[in-house]
Amino acid sequence: MWRAIASNALTLSIVILIAVAGLIGWGQSQYAAVGPLSDPICLRVERGATMTSVSADLEARGAVSSPRIFRMGADYAGKAAELKAGSFLVPEGASMAEIVEIVTRGGQSTCGTEIVYRIGVTRIGVQVRELDPATSRFVEVVAFDPTEDGVVAPEDYVERRDRVDTRFRVALAEGVTSWQIVEGLKAVDVMTGDVAVVPPEGRLAPDSYEVAVGDDRGDLLALMEARQTDRLETAWENRADGLPIDTPEEALILASIVEKETGVPEERGTVAAVFVNRLNQGMRLQTDPTVIYGVTNGRGVLGRGLRQSELRRETPYNTYVIDGLPPTPIANPGVASLEAAVNPEDSDFLFFVADGTGGHAFATTLAEHNENVARWRAIEAERANQ
Repeated sequence: MWRAIASNALTLSIVILIAVAGLIGWGQSQYAAVGPLSDPICLRVERGATMTSVSADLEARGAVSSPRIFRMGADYAGKAAELKAGSFLVPEGASMAEIVEIVTRGGQSTCGTEIVYRIGVTRIGVQVRELDPATSRFVEVVAFDPTEDGVVAPEDYVERRDRVDTRFRVALAEGVTSWQIVEGLKAVDVMTGDVAVVPPEGRLAPDSYEVAVGDDRGDLLALMEARQTDRLETAWENRADGLPIDTPEEALILASIVEKETGVPEERGTVAAVFVNRLNQGMRLQTDPTVIYGVTNGRGVLGRGLRQSELRRETPYNTYVIDGLPPTPIANPGVASLEAAVNPEDSDFLFFVADGTGGHAFATTLAEHNENVARWRAIEAERANQ
């Protein structure tokens, strides 16, 4: 009798073990299987959240079939206590194992809110935008100019700025001056530190820079300067032969003039060629942006046309009066203008004037140039009468 009972107990134990093993195997397959999510989602994990709260959120959004298996799998993988705060892009069909990896590996948030502080030539702007998981494109939430009189930061900005998972960037436009950059950084209210001295003109690289709450403005300026130094060195090492410039600093000055003279990318090499040809022939550069810099010292935009008295006045930056290049750059040029300055287009052009389309009409002779100027004057007059 006892032998029969023992035999039955052993059989039952084996059956139970097989059932448990089967259940574990099924759970493991469910944990690793393609998930039910039909479209990507942006999963926000708050600071202090737990796998229990995250699994409940995932179930409510149709991302997991079983929050219990999700939690057990995370625990079995030793990741239950490694949950990271942030906003994470969960792709369609993500398995529970993949989602656990996404929310525990750390690093930058992969979706959610991004705030961009744009420092431009004519204005400073703050743009708050959110990533749309379905399209992987950012959608603008709010935008404003923090430097305008009476402007109060919108609630949409303040609320998102204070989230732990919000990312921040400072974006510099090509052609901004060093003074404009320093002034713009003052409006980046997530950064700290005062800037006592404006960096040398032309020495800051226009680019997009990732920043974090509490970052020092001086450290960011140092990064900008290091990046521009690297770009200038690379451009100078790859310069063409026979240029009428002798130093990297002169290349930087010329690049800054090219940057301010055209906003059309395809024209940079041609504009650079005009100035190189003029320097080679001993002609004055006669470019308005240098004169304007002599008036403003790079502190914002002039906001009006140049006066005849300013065009005649002898200043270090009046290239209608002085020979050669001005003493310093007149803005911070981008990579394309640096490259154009040291590798200009091969052309005989000596003149250019606006053509009414946003670009310029180029000429090799003064007679051709005068015809182009006459056409531009006619366009100006027509616009004034509209």
